[in-house]
Amino acid sequence: MKKKTLFNKINREELKQELAAEPFNRNTASFYRYVPIADPQVLRDELYLKWDELKVFGRVYVATEGINAQVSVPEQNWDEFLSQMNGIKELKRIPIKRALQDGHSFYKLSIKVRDELVSYGIPETSYDMNRVGNHLAAKEYNAALEDPNTTIVDMRNYYESEIGRFDHAIIPDVETSRDLLPEVKRILKEKEAEPVLLYCTGGIRCEKASAYLIHHGFQNVHQLQGGIIQYVHDVREQGLESKFKGKNFVFDERLGERVTDDVLAACHICGNPCDDHTDCKNDACHILFIQCSSCSEKLNGCCSEECRDFAALPVDEQKRLRKDPERVVSKTFFDSRIKPKLNSNP
Repeated sequence: MKKKTLFNKINREELKQELAAEPFNRNTASFYRYVPIADPQVLRDELYLKWDELKVFGRVYVATEGINAQVSVPEQNWDEFLSQMNGIKELKRIPIKRALQDGHSFYKLSIKVRDELVSYGIPETSYDMNRVGNHLAAKEYNAALEDPNTTIVDMRNYYESEIGRFDHAIIPDVETSRDLLPEVKRILKEKEAEPVLLYCTGGIRCEKASAYLIHHGFQNVHQLQGGIIQYVHDVREQGLESKFKGKNFVFDERLGERVTDDVLAACHICGNPCDDHTDCKNDACHILFIQCSSCSEKLNGCCSEECRDFAALPVDEQKRLRKDPERVVSKTFFDSRIKPKLNSNP
């Protein structure tokens, strides 16, 4: 019997066409769990076999420390998907958060084995996952936000915070996840006894971040239970005021979920109010940036006139120029322009 291929071999455009032609709806959801996994590769292959049969799409990371997943499941296969999850010891009764807005979030299934679920790059001796921050549900989190002595820290990337955030949250100005925790510790210096509120998209980044802070002497660390996704579900179901404003950035084809009507960001080209992320259409660039419809039309979906002109060249000419670092037009020229400051950190 021919061994089944445990990865996708179909090109992106064909996959997107197949997705668009599907005659059924999909449920988008996410989940994570820090749990010891003896052999991540074995679990990875088991999940791929099961989920490929159910036409599950998504992005999944498996590590010895646990699992982190964002998935898109055909509506008619949802119950079977949940049943399969409960049949796996490490995933049994794992909390699952449905997306705020369903839709075409993923077009293929990718399951990868990683060293870390969140790439903080910190040694295992610098945190203890058995000692994490107190989980606060939406109502409790709203109440905690009113304490003038509380420091609120956004544990996401700057481009996520740009389109949506809690008022008065500190947005650490770092380039990579590996720089984040040391910078947060620096920002919070001399506040070890004061209340600290952390939040992120689904909660996984705050789990390890809170463990790191507690290990380094912080005594009053709290985190948003289930992240922004669960928070928004809860405030809507319970009729609470959403203290989170704007959009919740998501790492899939949608790039964002509307939470409130507030538009916190501006087009990176013209400066008009806008919170729609897009990727530069120049294949040599593909930088993520915010662009209004007017500028998109003028620049053909590119982030600059230079990228627009480069993308308009014949494909063979683009390929030739991309081999020459002196002549290729890419995001390296524009990084500083499209990273606006969101706050003045201590």
